[in-house]
Amino acid sequence: MTPEQRLRLLEDKEAVRGLLLRGWRALDGKDFATWIAGWTPDAVLEFGPWGAVHGRDAIRATVEEAEAAYPAMQHHILNLHIEVNGGAATGIGYMWFVATGADPADPYAMGGPYDWEFRRGPDGWRVARQRLGVSWTTGRDPLRNFP
Repeated sequence: MTPEQRLRLLEDKEAVRGLLLRGWRALDGKDFATWIAGWTPDAVLEFGPWGAVHGRDAIRATVEEAEAAYPAMQHHILNLHIEVNGGAATGIGYMWFVATGADPADPYAMGGPYDWEFRRGPDGWRVARQRLGVSWTTGRDPLRNFP
């Protein structure tokens, strides 16, 4: 691999990482428009309780409905690993989601594996598919949005 190819690979990985971090930070602030802008129009979100949700509009509506009522949320991505192959990339990591309901002293948290597929387009990298599993939960989800 040439130095230019190595540099391109590092730049692509950082662009994908930045896409995720900006998007999940937007979710924390309930900026659903910024978050969903990082997805392809034909994206698929797979999450156990919801099944497969197809298309950017449906994904946004589903997530916004589930998360909009929480007074505070934090979406963490842990142990992120990204592989780039030309105009496509894959990623794996772990989710650690923490949210408060009416009582901030009684937070709800869950964690599980993330599995992503990304595509590079004219506007840069976008999420094409996300699979999210739930390995554990703690606390009580007062809104019963999640398992």
